[in-house]
Amino acid sequence: MPKVIVSGGCGYIGSHSAVDLIANGFDVISIDSFIRSQPKILKHIEHVSGKAYINYSTDLCDKKQIVELFNTHADAVGIIHFAALKSVPESVKKPLDYYSNNIGGLCNLLEMMSEYNIPNIIFSSSCSVYGNVQTLPVKEDSPMGKAESPYAATKQMGERIIEDFIRSEKDKNAVLLRYFNPGGAHPSGWLGEMPQNGVSNLIPILMNAVSGANSDFHVHGSDYPTRDGTCIRDYIHIMDLADAHTRSLRHLLNGQNSNACEIFNVGIGEGVSVLEAIKATELATGLKVPYKVGPRRAGDVVAIYADYTKAAHLLGWKPKYDINDIMRTAWKWEQYLKSESEG
Repeated sequence: MPKVIVSGGCGYIGSHSAVDLIANGFDVISIDSFIRSQPKILKHIEHVSGKAYINYSTDLCDKKQIVELFNTHADAVGIIHFAALKSVPESVKKPLDYYSNNIGGLCNLLEMMSEYNIPNIIFSSSCSVYGNVQTLPVKEDSPMGKAESPYAATKQMGERIIEDFIRSEKDKNAVLLRYFNPGGAHPSGWLGEMPQNGVSNLIPILMNAVSGANSDFHVHGSDYPTRDGTCIRDYIHIMDLADAHTRSLRHLLNGQNSNACEIFNVGIGEGVSVLEAIKATELATGLKVPYKVGPRRAGDVVAIYADYTKAAHLLGWKPKYDINDIMRTAWKWEQYLKSESEG
């Protein structure tokens, strides 16, 4: 089986992508230091995939620690790089932590890619690189605006670093996946988001609110120039996102890329407001979401959603799930977590 190294392979997106890669015949080697994920997710990955899962709990920012991994797995056909700090509000409060971790870890990984002659990399970028866009939906050639947070800035910088690296290296290829807001869980109900320090994404926060695990859900701003005054985002099911990574790797392995570094938007192409997400949660759970409306939050853009035509044409990728599927599977995972804590 072709071997792929997945950094952040025990995080939310990394774990689901690992399951999809394994289902499609890849041998996955994970790097995850567990600073934002939990070791017990390993059993969930193994249960869903039916395979043993190798993880190196090392820090990408410590190059000496990752040399051993690359010495052992220099035959990898590619790297999929997820490992990064990702909270917008935290990045506003702790910008140096984000620049040090996200940029330092990427540079070390690219050095290993060069030294061990690993030919391909898929980079976990973000729609945040576009900033506050002037026209919607967003296309890959839409101009980048000012980064609205240090987190977004690290994604803009990460893309530039990879582009420069690919130009400087022979026989190296990259795909930059600019994806939108992942949500939901594996349809089995056995795998979902399990952060170490509490949830920070909108959908699991909604699930916690409706289940009573947390207090009221907070809507950050109701005076945006949108149809209901709340921010609009493009929510993509986590397994659709995982599929995009597998297809991107195959795209490179099959030599189908026309450029050494290619960029794809990955989203469902629809905007959902915060209030509409609340309604979808209530439909999926049959319960009311207790929420309060407060002031805007620093770092949030007004509205953004994708044009995924390029990914559909070149990767053969299309989303299979919608916002209702996202909330339904997220609720199934929430129920599992509740039963586990009670058991």
